[in-house]
Amino acid sequence: MNRELSKSYNPSEFEDEIYKNWENKGYFKPEVNGDAKPYTIVMPPPNITGQLHLGHAFDGTLQDIIIRWKRMQGYSALWLPGTDHASIATEVKVVEKIKEEENKTKEDLGRDVFLERAWDWAIIYKKRIVDQFKKLGASCDWDRERFTMDEGCTKAVTETFVRLYDKGLIYRGNRIINWCPDCKTALSDAEVEYEEKAGKLYHLKYPIEGTNEYLVVATTRPETMLGDSGVAVNPNDDRYKDLVGKFVILPLVDRRIPIIADDYVDMEFGTGAVKMTPAHDPNDFEVGLRHDLAQIKVLDDSGVMNENAGKYKGLDRYEARKIVMQDLETANLVEKIEERPHNVGSCYRCDTVVEPLISQQWFVNMKPLAEPAIDVVRENKTRFIPDRFSKIYFNWMENIKDWCISRQLWWGHRIPAYYCQECGEVIVSATAVSNCSKCGSSSVVQDEDVLDTWFSSALWPFSTLGWPDETPDLKKFYPNDLLVTGFDIIFFWVARMIFSGIEQMGETPFSDVYIHGLIRDAQGRKMSKSLGNGVDPLEVIEEYGADPLRFTIVTGNAAGNDIRWNEEKVLANRNFANKIWNASKFVIMHTKDVGALDLEASMNDLLTMDKWIISRLNQVTREINENLEKYELGIAAQKLYDFMWNEYCDWYIELVKPRLYNEDSESKKAALSTLHYVLETSLKLLHPFMPFITEKLFLAIQEKEETIMISKWPEFDPIKDFKEEESQIAFVMDIVRAVRNIKAELNVAPSKKVKLYIRPFDEMKKASILDNDIYIKNLANAVEIVITESKDIPDNASAAMVDGAEIVVPLDELIDKEKEIDRLEKEKETLEKEIDRVVKKLSNQGFISKAPQKVVDEEKAKEEKYRVMYENVLKTLESYKK
Repeated sequence: MNRELSKSYNPSEFEDEIYKNWENKGYFKPEVNGDAKPYTIVMPPPNITGQLHLGHAFDGTLQDIIIRWKRMQGYSALWLPGTDHASIATEVKVVEKIKEEENKTKEDLGRDVFLERAWDWAIIYKKRIVDQFKKLGASCDWDRERFTMDEGCTKAVTETFVRLYDKGLIYRGNRIINWCPDCKTALSDAEVEYEEKAGKLYHLKYPIEGTNEYLVVATTRPETMLGDSGVAVNPNDDRYKDLVGKFVILPLVDRRIPIIADDYVDMEFGTGAVKMTPAHDPNDFEVGLRHDLAQIKVLDDSGVMNENAGKYKGLDRYEARKIVMQDLETANLVEKIEERPHNVGSCYRCDTVVEPLISQQWFVNMKPLAEPAIDVVRENKTRFIPDRFSKIYFNWMENIKDWCISRQLWWGHRIPAYYCQECGEVIVSATAVSNCSKCGSSSVVQDEDVLDTWFSSALWPFSTLGWPDETPDLKKFYPNDLLVTGFDIIFFWVARMIFSGIEQMGETPFSDVYIHGLIRDAQGRKMSKSLGNGVDPLEVIEEYGADPLRFTIVTGNAAGNDIRWNEEKVLANRNFANKIWNASKFVIMHTKDVGALDLEASMNDLLTMDKWIISRLNQVTREINENLEKYELGIAAQKLYDFMWNEYCDWYIELVKPRLYNEDSESKKAALSTLHYVLETSLKLLHPFMPFITEKLFLAIQEKEETIMISKWPEFDPIKDFKEEESQIAFVMDIVRAVRNIKAELNVAPSKKVKLYIRPFDEMKKASILDNDIYIKNLANAVEIVITESKDIPDNASAAMVDGAEIVVPLDELIDKEKEIDRLEKEKETLEKEIDRVVKKLSNQGFISKAPQKVVDEEKAKEEKYRVMYENVLKTLESYKK
């Protein structure tokens, strides 16, 4: 590939070429049979429902940083990519596409043809997602790419289902499930999102059999009363003790239902009497089992009242609620209606309010699986980073309910259960069944439902490596080392992978779980299609390059925290890339004809400034390694930015320039060796964060290695720890900054030459000034440095204190005193007017009483600021007029 550097940084010229070269050379592929220690990350598989968004770019960048770092450390590093079939979401998309293009339903096509269309969709979007990750620079082993419905993963899903069924951990039964009337499928508890909404609590009067009295019950869903099969009270509630065992007549239906006593009832809620609808409420279902109450289902799969609802049959659930309440009002059976907010559950995919209803589904018995999964986190065999997210995990796992895993869809892994139409036998098998194992009948049909998407992705850490077969990949790379994911799927996915790994593989699937937050817009809002505030990472890459995007979304970020998108930061990081680019061109310009540079050979000729930058690089290397070990990626990125921009480019290159034109060959060669060594090492440290530009520059500044990707990762070296030289140059930098600050405060151009007086506080500082006077002169634009005592310092001067010395700049040489006095007099007059204005405003009681406290505080802060500025102007004027 082309190693020449263009005039300026233009990522579009080389990013695609570099990525193709990496792929062609096989740098992403780990060694399976070698002795290198494995390090494994499996990519959280994006859904095949569209293109990647900024959140995927964030998640992918974090993983790529870690895997590139580990690869350079010499690990057999595998980042295994893949995509998820996303049953509900993808089926919705494909159904919409068929409707739009052919004006047909999936039923019109039939299951087989529909699945062909779904696979066509999957092929298109899988490729699109892969191409987008490649644009980002993701160093995945694409030869190992997996899909949750590929042959291997499907085999793993079927094997898991059969094993759990044989152990009694999967069962089929009638239970209350969460039903989405729009998607027309069951949902697990984790797939329901709850939000507090305004609502009503309806107090309804149920006539007590054989009396003229009523039992008042409270409900938020009066339409479900049509399915009531009892009324429950607390056994300790004296108000209703005499009614237990009697009956009420269910209004509108005239059904005789019992009054029962159960500890479940909260005596403080509503009237203390609760209607029991076992077919439409999970708690009522459990109470109903204890008291043998009938399960009467009054809603169908579309949220419409069914034949059990009597005259209300065919009404939508919300329309039925209105008419039921009208009829109850007419019958004088409504005591009161209270406005009361309550939690409403919605489908996590389509936002439709879910309907709890009884249904025959497949379930996983979770308690036996959850216990060992809780233990591995408590025992720190699997760590959450940051640890606070383990609380979410424990809360869900310790209160876990059985997992409903069947979905009434066509796209997905079909449940491997077969039903004999003759004798009713249920056969669960990993292979297709054509004859009943009990009666021999060939009248056998497979279950129509598919499995919850999360059932297959729960196996991701090992199904992707070939399980249930004992493959070399499985042996080498399981358990995984790291999972990187968002906090919002801890219970959807992370928990399920942990208990699945323990159950099927005998050990936890990963040692660390790095939890990151969300990327929000500049106002802190979640990015969404409805708000139109999303950012397409491909558009950012096209304008700025992949490296600036990557660096922006990681710099300053801490694990678990949200970040705000700021395009100005992308521009700033593009400027950072350009700074490194120009520095590299400078180094190449001075080293291209020099031949091989060896820092070790030049150690005896290093000057103070050389040892300073080498030592600073050494310290930064140690700190970055520590940061990466702790997953403090944002801190590590910021340290690299500060070192490369400020210390290397702005300070060392400026300090070293005079030596590059010096005839002293040893001093020059030491300078060149240092320049080259620090740049090359810095590029290695930066590579995981900004892979493209570091590869391009690495290949341009050296010819020993064919890629930076597998170059040896830098480590701290005690031999290159030069504390004294660090202290000396830090002192020089303080002096230069002090002079620059004095010029800036006086509005004097940085290029203005000055005579500099320095009063050192001890002999060591004096020696440092003498040893480094040429650098101080060069960087501070000083024509002369006078080391002096305080009595020799000019009166008309500006002074600054640094650690170890006083810095004095004579003002006569910097400014025109008369012009400066005139300027300060005008500034003094302006400040007097501002102070007078603010004081009058704060003295106005009308303003004080009506204005928000924040506005009043702002005015007080202005007064304080103006007074400080005024005092400074007076002092400066006084010094000029002496």
